[in-house]
Amino acid sequence: MMYEDFSPVAKGIIEGLNEVLADVQKPQSELKKTVVYQVKPKEIRERLHMSQSKFAQAFGIPLGTLRNWEQGTRKIDSSSMAYLRTIMLHPQAAMDAQLGL
Repeated sequence: MMYEDFSPVAKGIIEGLNEVLADVQKPQSELKKTVVYQVKPKEIRERLHMSQSKFAQAFGIPLGTLRNWEQGTRKIDSSSMAYLRTIMLHPQAAMDAQLGL
């Protein structure tokens, strides 16, 4: 099939699908494994010696959301997980970013 007339977006999608197809045809031993490290907001907060309200305020997280994460009643989405990792590794930079510094 000729793809010259396809838009760049369509070509990108087809390219991605071809990569997926190539991966599923590989033996299991050749596939790459991606490990996503889960972070626990309560552990980060406690390591920073902050109350829930101070942590939520410092990092721009709604207090109810933080409570739900800590209690396990709300799943942490991938963007929030990345932000929590940033807070864990660079708390001052994350606080500064919230203040617009």
